[in-house]
Amino acid sequence: MKKIERIIQDWCVLKGITVGVAESCTGGLLSKRLTDISGSSDYFYGGMVSYNNSVKIKLLGVKKTTLVRYGAVSDRTACEMALGVCKEMSVDIGVSITGIAGPSGATKTKPVGTVYIGIVVKKKVTSQKYRFTGTRTQIREKAVSAALKLLKKVVSVWV
Repeated sequence: MKKIERIIQDWCVLKGITVGVAESCTGGLLSKRLTDISGSSDYFYGGMVSYNNSVKIKLLGVKKTTLVRYGAVSDRTACEMALGVCKEMSVDIGVSITGIAGPSGATKTKPVGTVYIGIVVKKKVTSQKYRFTGTRTQIREKAVSAALKLLKKVVSVWV
């Protein structure tokens, strides 16, 4: 059975789709997974790790007001990160991940394991909220797996 990364690569190359990612809590793990497959540069333009809010603002164009009002871990921030990576890398699809991997950083409304994945497809942006359980490493890996599944789904129906 083919790895999901290989399937994504095959479909992106076949359909001429380019991808860029913006990561926070996963710290580059999504980029690593995509580039584990030789030839990924044919569709994967790159990734930005925007762990600190100042990087989200400066490199991805996340609005300071969004971070103040909704927080770094929010649907709006995930959407703005995905839009920013699309704009900065001139790619067809932008994927973002922002969340709380723990063990610290949780609040009453955003417990450890809260993750938002944003995606831009044909200039339309959406995000999905997840609540993962486990250790810091497990939460980060689950977030990357969810992002890969979402990316695969989007690429599979690309027309």
